[in-house]
Amino acid sequence: MISRRKALIAGGAGVAVVAGSATAIGVANREKPEPPSPPSSDGKGHTLWRNWSGIQHSYPVLRAAPKDEGELAALMTAAPAPVRVTGAGHSFTGLCATAGTLVSLDAMSGIVGWDGDEATVLAGTRLGALGPALAAKGRAMANLPDINKQSLGGALGTATHGTGTTLKAIHGDVTALTLVTATGQVIDCDGDKRPELFDAARVSLGALGVITRARLTTTANRRLRRRVWIEPFEEALDKAEARWKTHRNFEFYAVPFTGLAANISHDETDEPAGVRPPSQDDAFLDVLKTLRNLLGFSVGMRKAAARALLGGAEEETAVDEGWKLLSTERPVRFNEMEYHLPAETQLQALKEVVAVIEQKRPDVFFPIEVRRIAPDDAWLSPFQGEPRGSVAVHAWYKDDHAFFYELIEPIFRRHGGRPHWGKLHSLNGPDLAALYPRWNDFLALRRELDPEGRLLNPYLKTLFSIA
Repeated sequence: MISRRKALIAGGAGVAVVAGSATAIGVANREKPEPPSPPSSDGKGHTLWRNWSGIQHSYPVLRAAPKDEGELAALMTAAPAPVRVTGAGHSFTGLCATAGTLVSLDAMSGIVGWDGDEATVLAGTRLGALGPALAAKGRAMANLPDINKQSLGGALGTATHGTGTTLKAIHGDVTALTLVTATGQVIDCDGDKRPELFDAARVSLGALGVITRARLTTTANRRLRRRVWIEPFEEALDKAEARWKTHRNFEFYAVPFTGLAANISHDETDEPAGVRPPSQDDAFLDVLKTLRNLLGFSVGMRKAAARALLGGAEEETAVDEGWKLLSTERPVRFNEMEYHLPAETQLQALKEVVAVIEQKRPDVFFPIEVRRIAPDDAWLSPFQGEPRGSVAVHAWYKDDHAFFYELIEPIFRRHGGRPHWGKLHSLNGPDLAALYPRWNDFLALRRELDPEGRLLNPYLKTLFSIA
């Protein structure tokens, strides 16, 4: 047994030995060119806005950063439309793109109130900053997503989630919120005051107005024990349901062309926090990419090399406060499609996804993330009505990702999946009406709150099937 760290350090050299030639080493080290970048400004001098992965861009005629709800309300009625809000730009869809007004809520951030264990948080607050701010009061968010760069408002708008069968997506812990509409209204709502608006607005894609603050249920700030271990993919499949029932947080990554899966669990502990080693996720990806470059012509050789390099890696553990462990740095850019499937069909869909990738897409090397999320009652929550399991397929930002739509999405749809609102998909109005019982009610409420369509950019018009 060797540590995962040593395996990854040796990985680049190891795959070169497997290939056995200077030519193969050259292939492994050859870097793809950067995708073409849009001009930094358009012909009218408007500056480029681009999302994190680089797949979406626009040239807003106006950029604004209101300091409070009054400034935002005035902006909503007078600024050039479409009015859209951006946080960290981590959505892969065109939700934020606009040729009108792009609003940042960065000036509206921080914890502004407490009511018992509930914190009122401004929507521009980044999740990564909210963790230490809550911890200073001995509190924490119940759960966190894989990435914590998002703003709270963006996380709510797209139903951002973590993993855990008893843990809801972030919007599931919201007990009240404030919305500024396209007509300049500032509306407070919760389960008693305008409850239908509250249930619609918690996940609303920025289509009902701009969420400016939310009241969040918090938990005690506990230490978690994190375990990471690698095992055969079939074993991970067989044990996944039991592990979701056993661990506070559990997820795993199916790694195509290796026959392996990486498991991650988090459980509460009273053990003292220890020194955490540097993350090896980027090194892991480098090894997988090198295996792809060297041995993409042979699934068998690629799997054999991967098992030789990574299959004997020993378990890694870490203990720290939950907000420090649940989210991960992701500097390597990618594009992503994620669907949320009924729990009973999730693992079968995953097996089909892995199989079709290994049959038809030897260029894929990113692991596939597999999580489980508790149900809630927000109208457009992908987890509305029943627990769901997520399967997220990634492609390196330099690689073609058209296979998402051609090969992967049909599997997800056949198994009853709902798309993640911030991830790539091809669904629109009729498709979504069949998946969400309150879809038409949401559209009616949108028309009531934004009769002139000032919040509708081209992407939302397509999504809502508005001509």
